[in-house]
Amino acid sequence: MIRVAIVGAGRWGPNLVRNFHNGQTSVVSWVADLDEKRLKAIEGRYRDISLTTDLNVAIRDPEVDAVVIATPASTHYELTKAVLDAKKHVLVEKPVATNSRHARELTERAAHAKRVLMVGHVFVYNSAVTRIKHILDDGELGRVYYIAMVRTNLGPIRMDVNAAWDLATHDISVANYWLGGMPLSASAVGGTWINSGLEDAVFATLRYPSNVLVNLHASWLSPRKSRDMTVIADRKMLSFDDLNLVEPIRIYDKQVTDERMRPNIMDTASYRASVREGDIVIPRVNVAEPLKAECDHFLDCVREGKPPNTGGVEGANVVRVLEAMERSVQNGGCEVNVE
Repeated sequence: MIRVAIVGAGRWGPNLVRNFHNGQTSVVSWVADLDEKRLKAIEGRYRDISLTTDLNVAIRDPEVDAVVIATPASTHYELTKAVLDAKKHVLVEKPVATNSRHARELTERAAHAKRVLMVGHVFVYNSAVTRIKHILDDGELGRVYYIAMVRTNLGPIRMDVNAAWDLATHDISVANYWLGGMPLSASAVGGTWINSGLEDAVFATLRYPSNVLVNLHASWLSPRKSRDMTVIADRKMLSFDDLNLVEPIRIYDKQVTDERMRPNIMDTASYRASVREGDIVIPRVNVAEPLKAECDHFLDCVREGKPPNTGGVEGANVVRVLEAMERSVQNGGCEVNVE
């Protein structure tokens, strides 16, 4: 039985407690938060969990095997470093840190301590996202041209990071996972209206190897909640709507062929002939909670000593992309290299 301490009992914390306090593979020994009201809410549901406002008490308990960090992004580096220094395994919510130097340092500390460092890029553990990865790897869609990703909602508005660091982290982690690598460059623009210095909406384009483009729209200032992804390829096309719990994936047997009729100014059919439209296929996707899959994977990695799918390296790669986007925003949207 793996004994877990949860640091952070805000919006996401109770979900982590629910998944880790299962009594079969793990139990939650501690929940730590600076806000006593949040701890009272946990106490009302879980009488057998110890509570504290002193984070170090939970982190340094010798009975604790692993610590899960669900605090604001600006605190991730210091807390994760403290956990690794205490020789504990750690699952930290995204992003792993707010700069790549700290992200690399944490990865090195975890390797030196021989402890699991996993980053909570929860969408990588979404069953539909995993199914799409298999579809791409099998070559069903053909050569990928570009991917468009939209992630919008009205709030929550963060006070320590902008919309890209809060929202686009999900899409960057998925794009890296699907394409099996890192983008070469990024260009981005953003708008600031609510809190000075923090972009409320960011529009970015990432250029991956083989000239694959990924376009991102991340905003916490939108009336409509969207989690849409579209993959355009040379043989088929695919759409993923994470809010559609019944039919999240659709594969479109549509393509632009190389067989083009000779252009005729008076006949627009010569242009339409280059576009082929076939059936729409809706693959079956097993509905499962991505967070549970993520938590189970973390426990497996701790138990078996294997590297996680979203470890320190993967988390640091996402941070590097976010930094490139940030440099581009600061330089008027010009394309910059991902360093």
